Amino acid sequence: MNKLTPLERAVMDKLLEGEDISLAILRQQLEEAKVSERKMTGVGFYLTFVVPDNVRRLQGVLNVKFGDVHAEIPGLANGAGFLLYLRNGYLNMLEAYTYDEPWPQEIGKFELSYDQGETRDLEKLLAVFRNSNTRE
Repeated sequence: MNKLTPLERAVMDKLLEGEDISLAILRQQLEEAKVSERKMTGVGFYLTFVVPDNVRRLQGVLNVKFGDVHAEIPGLANGAGFLLYLRNGYLNMLEAYTYDEPWPQEIGKFELSYDQGETRDLEKLLAVFRNSNTRE
């Protein structure tokens, strides 16, 4: 169960895209992470990661979630959204969801974008990291 599907990999790459040390650390974590569980909900899924303790973690980032990636998927009228959860500075879980539609049985084609279009508001994302020093 350690493999990401093409959609999961593309979403993670998009979520972790950007020129910032925090995102670079999370990309390193992704390369070392294992998928420990994939739970389908009917309207999406939860994908749980296990990152080895010897992999660098984000300092000062305790618990945070963010998601500015949207997917257009054939068969979904309103597409899908994603949230990435960090716990204690490590990748923890990817949540995928539809907007009150069943999750497709198979996903072949898809197009990803940021909520605001082709470019991401990197400063807004980094502010989420800076303000994450509280436990959820």
